[in-house]
Amino acid sequence: MAEYEVEIVDKRDEWNGLVDRADYTTIFHEWDWLKAAEKHSNTKLYPLVVKKNSTSVAIFPVFVGKKLGLRFALSPPSKAIMVYLGPALISHREMKQSKKETALIESIKAVDNFLKKLEVDYVRIRTPPFLIDSRPFSWSGYSVFPQYTYVLNLEKELSKIWEDLDRSLRRSIEKSRQKGVDVREGGFEDLEFVRLNMKKRFQEMGVKVPEDYYESYFKELFKKYYPEKMRIFVAEHLQEPAGGIILLVHKDRVSYWFGMSKTTLKGVYPNDVLQWEAIKWSWESGFRYYEEIDAGDDPRLRHYKAKFNPELVPWFSTSKNLSMLGKVGNAVYFSLKKLKGRF
Repeated sequence: MAEYEVEIVDKRDEWNGLVDRADYTTIFHEWDWLKAAEKHSNTKLYPLVVKKNSTSVAIFPVFVGKKLGLRFALSPPSKAIMVYLGPALISHREMKQSKKETALIESIKAVDNFLKKLEVDYVRIRTPPFLIDSRPFSWSGYSVFPQYTYVLNLEKELSKIWEDLDRSLRRSIEKSRQKGVDVREGGFEDLEFVRLNMKKRFQEMGVKVPEDYYESYFKELFKKYYPEKMRIFVAEHLQEPAGGIILLVHKDRVSYWFGMSKTTLKGVYPNDVLQWEAIKWSWESGFRYYEEIDAGDDPRLRHYKAKFNPELVPWFSTSKNLSMLGKVGNAVYFSLKKLKGRF
């Protein structure tokens, strides 16, 4: 069997070219996002490419950090609002099934060997949606837990998408519009409104958040991605801001990433209108999917998100100990999390 080798890519254009060729990638795989996350999470990024006979077969971005004497390899890093990341196979859909499985198995093994040389104790990989085969992780010794995100297929008439919404949701959207809720696209000031609104919401819930709460991180991402790959929608009630949503664009998918905190308004539902307008914009712009990114950490959100009649698409949270110290890595990692889920 040909040997699989790991190399570090240090050029933006080379990396993004691989992302473009790979299947099931997300905007989180792109170079600019990875570098912003590296800075914000205080980790070191390793943009790894796995090669077989000098041919690139997979990309595998990993962040390495250290806490309490333990070295962690995470993909994605914590506190960077990236629900998933993980490996992506190049020309995956063109492979026969046996080659697909072999490529993923051998890529995982090659990356594990690379991380052992870095003396990493614990690895946590959260795979991207649509990469549905988790068996290679299990076969490589990872603990695997299935998670799901919500994806709405936009390849049907907009009227059909509307009719498929829960009846109560359609009523709330129509009622809110009648009572003065409008949605507009926004810019940087609106991004700040959404960020500060979410910060306030978490503080009201008793969650301790940093004073800057992603301020520099959001500013950097905005400069890199707005407006081509980042769009901001703001709901207004009687011309006063009542909620906001940040969308991310990558290939054929639009993803609801951040925003939509609980409102105190009575009898109007700006978040419902926001979601529908985001879906409508995605459909009108010719995208194939609209995703309501789900971290799988709050069952209360299921009831609301399911009202849009999306499909469940799996992703997987996997972890593995690479040393004796790694046996406590999982517990240490979760004890260090100050915020739940993707936040």
